[in-house]
Amino acid sequence: MEEKVKEVSTVIFKPIPETEKCFLDEDIATKAPHRKASMLRGERFSFQLAYQDMKMRYDRRIGHIKVEGDIADWVTIQRAECVPLRLPISRACEDMNFLRRTPGLYPDLLRPITEKNRIYVTNDLQSVWVDIRVPEDAPAGEHKLKFTLYNGESTEEEIFGSCEFTAVVIPATLPKQKLIVTQWFYCDCLASYYDVEMFSERHWEIIENFIKTAVDNGINMILTPVFTPALDTQVGGERPTNQLVAITRSNGKWSFDFTLLHRWIEMCKRCGVEYYEISHLFTQWGAEHAPKVMATVDGEYKKVFGWETDAGAEEYTGFLTEMIPQLIEVLKAHGVDKNTVFHISDEPGGWMLESYKKAKSTVEDVLDGQMIIDALSDYSFYEQGILKNPVVSTDHVDKYIENNVQDLWVYYCCCQVNKVSNRMIAMPTARNRIISTQFYKYKIAGFLHWGYNFYFTQHSCEPCNPYSCSDGGFWVPGGDTFSVYPAPDGTAYESIHLLGFTAALNDLRAMELAESLCGREAVMALIEDDIDPITFSEYPHEQEYILDMRERLNKLIADNI
Repeated sequence: MEEKVKEVSTVIFKPIPETEKCFLDEDIATKAPHRKASMLRGERFSFQLAYQDMKMRYDRRIGHIKVEGDIADWVTIQRAECVPLRLPISRACEDMNFLRRTPGLYPDLLRPITEKNRIYVTNDLQSVWVDIRVPEDAPAGEHKLKFTLYNGESTEEEIFGSCEFTAVVIPATLPKQKLIVTQWFYCDCLASYYDVEMFSERHWEIIENFIKTAVDNGINMILTPVFTPALDTQVGGERPTNQLVAITRSNGKWSFDFTLLHRWIEMCKRCGVEYYEISHLFTQWGAEHAPKVMATVDGEYKKVFGWETDAGAEEYTGFLTEMIPQLIEVLKAHGVDKNTVFHISDEPGGWMLESYKKAKSTVEDVLDGQMIIDALSDYSFYEQGILKNPVVSTDHVDKYIENNVQDLWVYYCCCQVNKVSNRMIAMPTARNRIISTQFYKYKIAGFLHWGYNFYFTQHSCEPCNPYSCSDGGFWVPGGDTFSVYPAPDGTAYESIHLLGFTAALNDLRAMELAESLCGREAVMALIEDDIDPITFSEYPHEQEYILDMRERLNKLIADNI
């Protein structure tokens, strides 16, 4: 028995911040403990429990974690797992604010702990992810939680280690999220990965599961595939058909069946979605062609528009002129027309300005009164009045800020890896979460990211397994193509790089609450206290800044309620 106690005592078990990432080959001594934090009612607060057996051994032992305390039922625990990362960052990238730059195993995947997915205690550094979901009627004050790591293979419940965490509940509720957030949702990737028929009953179940997880993480706008999305598709190639509008052409006349779209909107409402974006009306990178559109023509189901269709083709213009007004009536019937945006084409460059302008002109009349947004960065599109609501990349937004453009939307993707915030797996979580300060300072109205669940290679050439390929086929740094992993049961596993952004959204909501209590000037003074002014490219890199800023923000709230 004494030998067992001595053996067990070699395990170190302690709470650490959610901003840390635990690599298998690290020493737990390098991770500072995080034993106490404040949080608001209605908030999902996260931290980790790190553990490591300091005795060199060849075997592993199964661990179980027991949670005790008056708020134990607020707690959920997931296992943080490392995933293979072939492309953490391009070798050409000069930015050094990455945890590592070499291929290897990186912490990212979060999975529920089950009998099949156990905790293994080894000489490697590992962690579990702890969420405290604070009810809106939670008792204010300090609540102590005790976590005990047991030997799951011992009938005597030998203890590997135990630790405590103190949750301090502030008697104020996190306000509703104002920022509109979208991460593009790909129905075809789910049908392909799970090998189910498009819009079959099982496919609808899976779609709803993934949308629920999206909404739970602050994604309140959903890409709606009225047509198969003209996104990341090889020129001349096709994505699998996923089209919510059934189209018929008979005797030269178009007719439209919106049955699936009605179902889509009702499902999204059930999940808590507030905003909708209609899939792009023209092809990506210049709006030169029509997207893939399928229809039944005189009894034959076939493609009626696509790469072979010029954007300004009379037949396609006539088709849109008939379809769009009926689509808007459907949106009005569901009461979401004012919460819906339309897209022309994704990421047109300055040299594509004329083709974009020409395509947009074909639908301007039927889209009168509807908001049109597109991801682009060239200021001339806005300056010339071609697009009133651009979504600007975070490394090109300075020009818009200098010219006092209001209600700005921003985005980032694979190209935004120098200086600016992003969510690449190889980046520190603090670099992900810092964007909350930028959203707040510059009064950003919306945020777009292109990859919620893109499980294809570049240009949608072939499916890929996200558990082994997070780079779209050596295309983009891992963390850009998707934020959730497909679970075997058709639900979505969360990721560390997703939850880092979720925490940023919570920080932003806390800033807005503090502003309502004591004014914007006080919040900005707190954010930029004793540091240089924050911009999209200049900001504190240390995780201590984020953690301390949020604690001071919560104190500001507590002192003014």
